[in-house]
Amino acid sequence: MTFALRRACTADAPAVRALFCRSFRATFGHLYPPHELDAWLEERSEARFRIETGCASHACFLGEDEGRLLGYATLGPQELGLSPDARWWVLKQLYLDEAAKGTGLADALLMRALAEARARGVEELYLTVWVDNHRARRFYARHGFEEVGAYAFIVGSTVDDDRILRLRLC
Repeated sequence: MTFALRRACTADAPAVRALFCRSFRATFGHLYPPHELDAWLEERSEARFRIETGCASHACFLGEDEGRLLGYATLGPQELGLSPDARWWVLKQLYLDEAAKGTGLADALLMRALAEARARGVEELYLTVWVDNHRARRFYARHGFEEVGAYAFIVGSTVDDDRILRLRLC
């Protein structure tokens, strides 16, 4: 599979939201009552994705194959309950279409996100990952992220045990 990377714009918001919903449901759907998952995904509105794809405080990169969205990575501010001493940012999302897993696209999107963070003078990059998402945890560990805390990720009445990971960029 081949892919090209590019920066997202607000016109990409519907496609990014659709991929997010598909990927989240495929990966984590079994964890939540269906009606609660549906309501939570509905709250992740297209307006929110327009901010993440077009606002200067965020950066979103797409991986595509002949115009078909295969994955994306979004960086931006997020409240994690931390008080870092360094200039920091959050890798809010890195999601792939099921067909793109194992193709190297995740690595390419992460490398592009790291380059953007460094270009903006970010010293530490944080993210959260579900404690039992072993594939993602191995991926981030391979790239030098270290666990630095816990985070309660809430979908409906379910409180997931997520881990906060950090990568020092300088």
